[in-house]
Amino acid sequence: MSQKETYLRIHPHDNVLVALQNLEQGTEINFGGSTFPLVDRVAAKHKFAINELVQGAEIYMYGVLVGKATSTIPKGGVLTTANVHHASDSYRLGERKLNWHQPDTSNFEGKSFMGYHRTDGSVGTANYWIVVPLVFCENRNIQVLKEALVDKLGYKKAKSYEGDVEQLMELYQAGKSVEEILNADFQASIDKQNSKRLFKNIDGIKFLNHSMGCGGTKDDSDALCGLIAGYITHPNVAGATVLSLGCQHAQVSILQAEIAKRDPAFNKPMVVLEQQKVGTETELLQQALKQTFAGLVQANQTQRQPASLSKLCIGLECGGSDGFSGISANPALGYVSDMLVTMGGSVILAEFPELCGVEQELSDRCADEETANRFMHLMTTYNARAEADGSGFYANPSPGNVRDGLITDAIKSAGAAKKGGTSPVTAVLDYPEKVTKPGLNLLCTPGSDVESTTAEVGSGANIVLFTTGLGTPTGNPITPVIKLSTNTVMFERMPDIIDINCGTIIEGDETIQQAGERILNYVIQVASGEAEPKSVKLGQDDFIPWKRGVSL
Repeated sequence: MSQKETYLRIHPHDNVLVALQNLEQGTEINFGGSTFPLVDRVAAKHKFAINELVQGAEIYMYGVLVGKATSTIPKGGVLTTANVHHASDSYRLGERKLNWHQPDTSNFEGKSFMGYHRTDGSVGTANYWIVVPLVFCENRNIQVLKEALVDKLGYKKAKSYEGDVEQLMELYQAGKSVEEILNADFQASIDKQNSKRLFKNIDGIKFLNHSMGCGGTKDDSDALCGLIAGYITHPNVAGATVLSLGCQHAQVSILQAEIAKRDPAFNKPMVVLEQQKVGTETELLQQALKQTFAGLVQANQTQRQPASLSKLCIGLECGGSDGFSGISANPALGYVSDMLVTMGGSVILAEFPELCGVEQELSDRCADEETANRFMHLMTTYNARAEADGSGFYANPSPGNVRDGLITDAIKSAGAAKKGGTSPVTAVLDYPEKVTKPGLNLLCTPGSDVESTTAEVGSGANIVLFTTGLGTPTGNPITPVIKLSTNTVMFERMPDIIDINCGTIIEGDETIQQAGERILNYVIQVASGEAEPKSVKLGQDDFIPWKRGVSL
């Protein structure tokens, strides 16, 4: 992509072009040996027709069916929700298409990262202690433990707005009007620095509140136990404190069975306390404090050691997507994915509603027919449940997606799938199963950013790469979430939450391959504890388990 390009055809079979910058009505388009004017103004990230599309005509992007015209769209006319609706091809079991071009990884030969080695052979990119309830009834006790432990042990984030509140109080007490208060400039205040960490090798204590464990379906409470087991056995976790009430659906015995499924020789320090057995709240919390502190002493003995890049398991995520996602940041992640698979690592592509329209390609890429059938079954049953409740995959795009060029689910999905690169699919997992095979893993999750990120980490992702075109602060309690912008404008507007700009690809300053290598180099720094992503600096500890009811 050169600097001079102002529009782009993504695939040779496409019958639309993408505007790379705002194009005014009447702009002359030179394409395919002919010239034609734009009938409409086309905002950057939106699409316009290269031939007249009559009502019912099929629309192709990324080489796949992404919609049908609901009314005639003239040559040079812009595609909108008023003249296009979602459409995608059907899919079936096809031939295995496992040939792929492995990228050149010579620039990463001999490279490693400094990680925390676990007895099950996995390697963490961080070392956290987690405190988690088995049921929402324990959320208050979790909060009390947080207030008692975080600051005293040196894990409180330095950034605070308490000084700003004090200034507002002073203005109010001085008799200032509401208008004067709203127009006042905050005076720079010095935040108190974190006290030195008592436990040098523990990156933090994280508290995973949620609203589940009882009162829902038995399947949801069982899945919650599996998810929590995934976090407890996660390579980024040194140990855990689990609080149970006692009478809820999510029983300690179910959690223990799920831990054994993931790590039969589990030997991390783990504190499990049941309030109805212990008795008073005071006794529960005092036992939790003493036993957690003892566990931290033990966990602090683990130190970073060199590890092969094959020990990386990267979750691929997108949120707040825009019309550039599928041509900049997502393909760059696809290149990272292919590089890591080439080097023996694992990647997770999730968000099944955002794979709508590319099912055939992904099914054909599955290593065997059993894996392909499982993928198609999960896609079919998930969409059927959504449609039964009046929201099939076609309802996935958000207002922000539509505003920035993703006007059908198939357009959004075709671009989102680019994060998975081109390598064969080695495994298909249902939530909250664990990744056990290297290569590209497909994980059934909703498209909802936090639910999907929460699930990817529960399945073993020790780094998450998260692309965004509109901006989102999403993070995770135990796994570093690296944010990548699809465009430079957003990167410059929200530098406090974005780590890497992929708008360089749109502007012609960098190729997808160059961006991919830049991203992987940063991943190695983060995995080694040498760089801290913005989501970690902000303490963006988002954790939302998936209720298996309909969530897109």
